[in-house]
Amino acid sequence: MQTSTDKLIRALLGLTLALASTALWWPAVAQAARIKEVAAVQGVRSNALTGYGLVVGLDGTGDQTTQTPYTGQSLTAMLQQFGVILPPGVTMQPRNIAAVMVTAQLPPFSQPGQQLDINVSSVGNSKSLRGGTLIATPLRGADGQVYAMAQGNLIVAGAGASAGGSKVQINHLSAGRIPAGALVERSVPTPLQTSDFIQLDLNAADYNTARAVARAINKAKGAGLAQAVDGRVVRVKVPTNPDERVNFLADMENLALELAEPAARIVINARTGSIVMNQAVTLAACAVAHGNLSVTISSTPTVSQPNAFSGGTTQVTEKADITIKQEPGSLIQLAAGAKLADVVKALNSLGATPQDLLAILQAMKSAGALNAELEVI
Repeated sequence: MQTSTDKLIRALLGLTLALASTALWWPAVAQAARIKEVAAVQGVRSNALTGYGLVVGLDGTGDQTTQTPYTGQSLTAMLQQFGVILPPGVTMQPRNIAAVMVTAQLPPFSQPGQQLDINVSSVGNSKSLRGGTLIATPLRGADGQVYAMAQGNLIVAGAGASAGGSKVQINHLSAGRIPAGALVERSVPTPLQTSDFIQLDLNAADYNTARAVARAINKAKGAGLAQAVDGRVVRVKVPTNPDERVNFLADMENLALELAEPAARIVINARTGSIVMNQAVTLAACAVAHGNLSVTISSTPTVSQPNAFSGGTTQVTEKADITIKQEPGSLIQLAAGAKLADVVKALNSLGATPQDLLAILQAMKSAGALNAELEVI
């Protein structure tokens, strides 16, 4: 007599076989993309800026200077710049100030006077930056030069309250953002106008994509202008006149590409159990069996009572019970060419957890039955 589990397995196997036969004749669909989505001009990029500053005006939620002495030192140094000299031996312990790190991205072609959005994060033990004001903070690049100045009122997307040992908090209170909170003071030169050639760097190394980019440019702008150097770089000859060069780049980055199906890849997040795969992932013929092993440990406290005149003391001991339970795994036979997305659905229907799928996919790859690149992050 067939059980409900046997019927479910037979139904899933029938669905898998049907999908596998469909995958044998279904043609690969080319993907349409533009050059701007698969490549970028070398040298035209943003630059990271970082600064150290102070946030003032907090409602008693700032750093505890006894545990973060650098906050008090920073405040003393800032006051000295304004001519305020503290008497020797005087230490300040304000609760309305916090030391923070300020970060921003300097976009390409940024000019002095333009505004940037900045992120402010506490580096001490401040409870909240809500309602604080960032004092003028220089933002430096990797070369140590100041490229922007940041200042303004923080926006913290959170709220919190505490009383009597109880605490309620919504979102994160130790980081905030200041829209348009920095002014650019120095521009970063780009090599866009320094040569008769530009270099396109592909987002991912792929010879087919490099060839498609070179062919699209030569077809639209003239033969011989673009050359695929390798699987990552395409070299393009551009006009010398700045206005014509900008027009050329504007037209070039919007050229459509007909790309073949991407390489089969599976990305696994071992920490969260997430699995992401593209449509090119398929399987060779294989059989999968996976059982569940559960270990249960229970501890029961017991009291050891000595005799009345033994002179001993009452002791509390622990009695541990360990139970191991292993459920049998169902054997599933998968046909060659089956799409992995449908296989994962079948495994999920049988009760496979994301952690089970991680182990199954890695075993399939080791057995040579998984036709995809497996990447674990």
